[in-house]
Amino acid sequence: MSGVLLELKDPDYRPSENEPFMNERQLQYFKHKLLTWKDDILREARETVSHLQSETENHPDLADRASSETDRALELRTRDRQRKVISKIDEALRRIEEGEYGYCEETGEPIGLARLEARPIATLGLEAQERHERRERVHRDD
Repeated sequence: MSGVLLELKDPDYRPSENEPFMNERQLQYFKHKLLTWKDDILREARETVSHLQSETENHPDLADRASSETDRALELRTRDRQRKVISKIDEALRRIEEGEYGYCEETGEPIGLARLEARPIATLGLEAQERHERRERVHRDD
């Protein structure tokens, strides 16, 4: 559990290009965003576990049983993806604490507020991410 959520001083605040990049206010904003996201994922995971435990009914109809198993497998895959997202959220929170958050791991340049707003766990700037994806496509085709 992420513990007590960080309370924003100004809930209407949105980071802007008109202020110093990754100032205290922006860091607090993104930390709050990450902790809220993590808390939501953990809550959903608890609901899934509860749902899976309560739905142990035996379906006499093969089609119903297959449908139920497919739903269960999909739910477990979703939770596994979210588990990976939680580790990325924890890594982003660590970067905030160490003063590295918001800067591209490859170039050291600011990632950009719009990208961080859309994907607060981003570790690469837009151009670096595009290069990375192009390399992946090239190597995948080999």
